[in-house]
Amino acid sequence: MSGDGSGVYNGNMRAIQVTRHGGPDVLLETTADDPVPGADEVLVRTTAVGVNFIDTYFRRGLYPSSTPYIPGSEGAGVVVATGDAVEGVAVGDRVCWCDGSAGYAELVAVRAARVVPIPDGVDDAAAGSTLLRGLTAHYLLDGSAHPRSGETVLIHAGAGGVGLVLTQLAKQRGLTVITTVSSDAKEALSRAAGADHVLRYGDRLVEEVRGITGGAGVRVTYDGVGADTFEQSLAATGIRGTIVVFGAASGPVPPFDLQRLNGAGSLSVTRPTLAHFIADTDELRWRAGEFFDAVVAGVVDVRVGQRYRLADAADAHRDLESRATTGSTVLIPD
Repeated sequence: MSGDGSGVYNGNMRAIQVTRHGGPDVLLETTADDPVPGADEVLVRTTAVGVNFIDTYFRRGLYPSSTPYIPGSEGAGVVVATGDAVEGVAVGDRVCWCDGSAGYAELVAVRAARVVPIPDGVDDAAAGSTLLRGLTAHYLLDGSAHPRSGETVLIHAGAGGVGLVLTQLAKQRGLTVITTVSSDAKEALSRAAGADHVLRYGDRLVEEVRGITGGAGVRVTYDGVGADTFEQSLAATGIRGTIVVFGAASGPVPPFDLQRLNGAGSLSVTRPTLAHFIADTDELRWRAGEFFDAVVAGVVDVRVGQRYRLADAADAHRDLESRATTGSTVLIPD
């Protein structure tokens, strides 16, 4: 193992720990042993830690996890040591990742094959809190569904972290974008991202979508909200269209009769996960490269909406779950 000789390992890094599943109050600041990178890992001193809805799913126990654990899968920072088998990543490199573990901490060990170099022109806070969203938006458009230029898509939660990036990439590809939001402020953000039509959640949503599309419905609906919007997603999607359920901000979609897809217009429903679209390192780097190229070119305006101290992770989760956030959310170790 090689390091920078600056005394990285002091044995008492600060971290956030979950000792039991529950609400945001279970996120407690603590000290933990500094991680030691394995042969194929790099050790990173974090400069920004991404906060994502999936973190709340694990915290609540919706997704399985054994306590105690340090949450967090996304972040950015500077490599301070490398394992003996690591090639292509060096001490001093600025890197980011989105499928690591134990990220709510000052030091994180990450497999070298899973880190992505941060290009000039992208700061650590943006890279450390938007790579997951950027990769998600990329595979939603080029993986789980393949809408073509000129077609219309519906994006729920258009002012959220994924929604803003997905809207901008969709417009780059020549799509007409309809989004849903919950407030005037979020409508302004969604329109600034390029949405052609911005609607409110509510009883008239399907009617409005059908009106915009001349009664045909949209080609693809991207639903990261889940239980509260799924029925409307079905009703707003046109014949042979696709509903992509990629999140559950309002709770998981209840079981339903697949035969309903027939009468609704031979619809398709998919519930993908990012991990299956970036499992290969080359695919990960390709998707990340295209996303960051779009950021550097100004096609995607990355919005870091909220910054919290690492110690205030519970506040970050409260705001995220109450839909009080816009863009991405980041913890800053201080």
